[in-house]
Order: sequence, then C-alpha cells, then structure tokens
Amino acid sequence: MPSAPWAPAVLLPGTGSDEVFVRSVFAGPLTGAGMTLIAPPPPADGTALVEGYLAAFTAAAAETGGKLLVGGVSLGAHLAAEWAVANPERCSGLLLALPAWNGVPDGAPASVAARYSADLVERDGLTAALAVATDGVAPWLAAELRRAWPRHGAALAAGLRAAGAHPAPTLDALAQLRIPVGIAACTDDPVHPATVAHAWAAALPQACVRETTLTALGEDRESLGRAAVTAWRSASDLYSRPGPPPR
Repeated sequence: MPSAPWAPAVLLPGTGSDEVFVRSVFAGPLTGAGMTLIAPPPPADGTALVEGYLAAFTAAAAETGGKLLVGGVSLGAHLAAEWAVANPERCSGLLLALPAWNGVPDGAPASVAARYSADLVERDGLTAALAVATDGVAPWLAAELRRAWPRHGAALAAGLRAAGAHPAPTLDALAQLRIPVGIAACTDDPVHPATVAHAWAAALPQACVRETTLTALGEDRESLGRAAVTAWRSASDLYSRPGPPPR
C-alpha cells in the first residue's frame, strides 16, 4: 500500500489524557505503516478544550496543504469524526480508538465518569481526586492517570466537564463519511463499550473494526494502535477494489 497519500496522521487523546499517551499507542504502528504522527498537546484552556482540539486539525491541514488522516482515542475519536464530517474535502481517513457514545452522551459511562471526576477535582483537589480515580483500577491505568492529570493543571476540571458533555457525531452524520475508517475496540472496557464501536462501523459506509483488550493495552500500549491501523488498512483495501463496496 502506498504511504504518501495517507501521511501525516493527526491524532488526539482522550479525556484527561495527553499527547504522550497518544504517541505510546500510535507512533510505532503508524511508522510501521509508513505514516508520520502529529500528536497535539491538550489546549491550555480547559473550557475551550473541544474548540482547541478541532482547531489543531484545521491548523495541521493548512500547514500540510493536503488531506489528513485524523483520529484519536475516546474524545479524540469523537472529535476526529466530527471534524471529518465538517471538512470532508480535507480528510482522507479516520483512525478511531474506543469511541464512547454517539450523539448526545445521555448517561454514557465515559461521560458520567468525566463529570464525576470534574466534580471531585473541583471539590477535593487533584490529589484526593486521583486517589478516588485510581482506587481499584489496573496498575497501568492508575499510573497513567497519575502522570497525565497533573499536566492539565488548573484546566483539568473544566476539560473533563467539557469532554463529558460534548456530543459525538450521530450515526446519521457518520453515514455521510465516504472514507476508510479503522476502529479499535476493547472487549473488556465497560467505559467504552465495544458495542459503540460496532454501531459506528455499521453506520459508516467504509469501516472495519478490530478488537483487543484493556489487559493487552496494559502490557503493550501499541496493541490498541495496531488494532486501529490494521482495521483502517482493511477498510482501505476493501474499498479500493473495483466495483461497488461490500455493503
């Protein structure tokens, strides 16, 4: 598969995460596929988290002067799809990991968790909020939260709240995207249900899903990125063949 038309890839993190995690997940798999990773850091203003991330896509498109492969993890996946819907002429494909809902959050687990965490940070402070957020979770995830949350500083609570309230694209909106889409889902993740990933794939005309697990992610960060890249390459191969798409 030629790599040049698909480079670079601009990928965003999930709620409370950052570009360090994105690089750990995607840098290796993208390099292996002949693509370059751009991983913007979180915006400094948590109240403008969504706007800042969407602007990062637009800025990258203007700088490169061509179409982008865009994507991200959780919130980052939502925003990448949102940007693609609004900018179809600038987007060549999507790499999506762990989408958490479609349309309005409506009590989705990831939305509830983000808003609850924002309340904890505002009421009790970062240290106490981290103690609650990391209690009983896998060691790798606890370490990741302890590393990433302090980087957001005073913007953390506002960013968590903005992310938890922001609508994802509706399934009808996703159905308008005529580009190859790779989606990675973790079958043991109750916060980002695999059923959501499969619902997105069913709505998207040119999508494939690959499943992995949080257990695998804890042992190898690139397992999630490989799943997304493999799914995207499968979608690209399927829909580059002559004749009508398979569905």
